[in-house]
Amino acid sequence: MAQVVDRATYLEAMLAAPRPGMEEVHAFYEHRVGHICTDSALMLMPWDDHLVHRGDGIFETMKFVDRRLYQLEPHMERMQRSCEAIFMTPPCAWDEIRTLVLEVARAGGRDTGMVRVLIGRGPGGFGIYPSECPEASLYVVSYDLHPKAESVYEKGVTAFRSSIPAKQSYLAAIKSIDYLPNVLMKHEAEEKGYDFPFCFDGNGLLAEGATENVCIVSQEGKLVIPEFTNALAGTTLMRAVDLIKGEMPIVFKGVSEDELLEAREVIIVGTTGDAIPVVRFNGKPIHDVKPGPVARRLREMLRKDLRENGIPL
Repeated sequence: MAQVVDRATYLEAMLAAPRPGMEEVHAFYEHRVGHICTDSALMLMPWDDHLVHRGDGIFETMKFVDRRLYQLEPHMERMQRSCEAIFMTPPCAWDEIRTLVLEVARAGGRDTGMVRVLIGRGPGGFGIYPSECPEASLYVVSYDLHPKAESVYEKGVTAFRSSIPAKQSYLAAIKSIDYLPNVLMKHEAEEKGYDFPFCFDGNGLLAEGATENVCIVSQEGKLVIPEFTNALAGTTLMRAVDLIKGEMPIVFKGVSEDELLEAREVIIVGTTGDAIPVVRFNGKPIHDVKPGPVARRLREMLRKDLRENGIPL
């Protein structure tokens, strides 16, 4: 039977409790407390924050490499759009959040890592009404980046059509905390032995991966990007488009499964992996089953852009 204990006993037991992944956290900040901390054992959220028990919140994740933070402004802009879409106002000014992102990354003392910002409806009760919460919550954390092995880029990866459908269009455009469909896609990939899952919309058109965008190089040599009808417009993908638009034609259109299989290249684009070549889809070969030149070029351009335009920490 569980004991009823006092504050000091509970805090001692809580801090001694095992916590997987604590060693990967560099530093964190919670707006209610107002301090940056480097002891990951203290990184806890209120149970009654609607972000926790209702998924009522949004987030962004960015990376820093060699002490240069990448794509801060695009992530901030999308965070603001997501907040507006769910009628939520952060507990402080956006400029303060920008500053906190940099301060938390610096406080962790690492050269390379990830920074995640979460904005929730806030604590106030276990109901569903936003009016329960007097003020939104804000959490910022710096943690380990797990870059893909070079073999991923040299040999390519596998992907498949997930049984999990694409999100409804109005939800797909919001980077919300509710990632259950994304989690189920990853679970299915692990169960079936594929590296990455792709979801499709009700018309059979390619939408996105679990946490990445997908694009193809057509037989005509065009970079074809699925329309963002049922997918989130990724900050990395949009930057990649801007970088390569002077070198090849770019088209935004629906992409069917047949077009994907007929492509010269299929490329996964996202924050962690930059541009990852897919060489097999549903067990079938993509072109010559080798990573292609566009995937290599996109990765090269994104890495160079980070070095030249990332914000120094």
